[in-house]
Amino acid sequence: MLFPVFSMRRKGDLGIGDTTSVRQCIDWLSAYDVGFLQLLPINVSGSDNSPYSAISSIALDFIYLDMAQIPELSQDDVDTVRTELAGEWLESEKVDYTMVRKAKSQLLRLAYERYQQDSTDSSEFKAFMKQEADWLVPYCKYRWLMEEAGGAEGSEDWTSWPKEFNTPRKALSYERKKDKVTDGGPRAVQEYYAWVQWHAFSQWRAVRNYADTTGMKLMGDIPIGVSNASADVFFEPQWFKEDWYGGAPPETVFKDDAFACKWGQNWGVPLYDWDALEDDKFSWWKRRITKLTDIFHIFRIDHILGFYRIYAFPWHPKKNAEFLELTPAEAKKLTFGELPHFYPRADDSMANKAQNLMDGDTYLKAILEAAKGYEVVGEDLGCVPDYVRPHLAELGIAGFKICHWETNMFGDAQQPHEHPHCAFATYATHDHPSIRSMWEELRQNIADGCEGSGDGLKIISQYADLPVMDADQYPAFNSVIKWALLESLLKSGASYAALMITDILDSRARINAPGTVGDHNWTYRVDWKLEDVPDEVSKEMGKLAVYTEYHDRIVEQHTDDSKNSPTSLKLSQNLATKTFN
Repeated sequence: MLFPVFSMRRKGDLGIGDTTSVRQCIDWLSAYDVGFLQLLPINVSGSDNSPYSAISSIALDFIYLDMAQIPELSQDDVDTVRTELAGEWLESEKVDYTMVRKAKSQLLRLAYERYQQDSTDSSEFKAFMKQEADWLVPYCKYRWLMEEAGGAEGSEDWTSWPKEFNTPRKALSYERKKDKVTDGGPRAVQEYYAWVQWHAFSQWRAVRNYADTTGMKLMGDIPIGVSNASADVFFEPQWFKEDWYGGAPPETVFKDDAFACKWGQNWGVPLYDWDALEDDKFSWWKRRITKLTDIFHIFRIDHILGFYRIYAFPWHPKKNAEFLELTPAEAKKLTFGELPHFYPRADDSMANKAQNLMDGDTYLKAILEAAKGYEVVGEDLGCVPDYVRPHLAELGIAGFKICHWETNMFGDAQQPHEHPHCAFATYATHDHPSIRSMWEELRQNIADGCEGSGDGLKIISQYADLPVMDADQYPAFNSVIKWALLESLLKSGASYAALMITDILDSRARINAPGTVGDHNWTYRVDWKLEDVPDEVSKEMGKLAVYTEYHDRIVEQHTDDSKNSPTSLKLSQNLATKTFN
């Protein structure tokens, strides 16, 4: 089940899910024999709030901390802040990141002041700082520099910092100067950010340990790149290419984004200098993976195609608007003759394909070495070269099977039992609509007369063993369609079968719409608390549990008291009919 932390809701939270919400979610899902909880990246994000635009490849976002677990804070402290900052944001249907950060920052600053005054034993914190120094020190310096740059939204962009400290060398000189003229100075601020990370890693490691006691696995997500506005790019520029940014080639599937349709997706993540990384035995990547395995049992590598070759832009996305209406010839005049293209080479010859495959083999084996003993899933969607999926299978990395995208040579749906074992079967990622929205959008396309619009519903119906009809005869989405889709997913031969929380809820809500900007992205919250799951949701989860057992997808028993498990119901009663009304 893909259920982002920010989407969770519990009693007493501060407008967003947190580590205690995740523990409650583990209890809830494991009771219905869900084998793994899939989360989006939890690294500290920038002002765009995207979990895929982290300002550190390691540091965790404080917005997911449960304030009640900070020893220096009382429930009265939390209640006081809730009262002072009271407003709709606390129970809103969307996450208000500005208010969440304001409330939690206020509490953390208060707690740190008390920690400095009252702590008699700081040995654990000091041990944490020493053990994590290689990434923690530059991250904390970066956060201090962000404060010096103004601390407002967007202050993470070092390219707009004052000239006095906008390079690592100048920042070091600036820090020394400040250290001499201020009491405590930079070190006091930096130690605060280290203290926050100590609590973040402590809480998340505790969540991991708790998951282990239930048999539930936690699945994390590692983006292919880090934000250009990050501590990594600022303090370790030797691992990155200057003035080239990764993305994806043009795709009409993202019809909401004119730029993506024309030029592609420009993510603004700097390209890697793979030669430099290899000369250093991939230590940066190995560090990143190792810290991820502190928390997660499984992790998804976002855009794994980028390890073979990546679509690259010779301009930062801040300039996308300048290029939207230009012809390729006009664009070249602004980029010294360069246009977006695959880097380091396109798959336009057998020799290039072979070289890209060898590169991917080298890089991914380094990743697997760091992840030894952990499960790796590769998001291999988009323009997939023919050598990628066989290679991922050879490495034991489960690639994606978007069920209604997989067809045979005749254009018919690949059947569930035809999915390979080393695969991750699902109908969508966080970038796609829920199954309800998908079905309804395809019906609307038919009504609008879009060319070939009936093909999508034909393939979905073939996959789910639903009747294939004339394009205009498909019914509106209903419970029969929903459970035919979900049961077919559970029939898949893939070792992983995943659905989104919005799928089980029949929700039309979208987690993210690529190429769009606004508070509709990364803000979705369920409208119920994990302590008070509505009966209708429990009923749907009960059906899911029955099908999970019926199709033999239970990973392991999560409770010794089988009488308390939803799947202890007699299958003959629950499966008397395939149509749940």
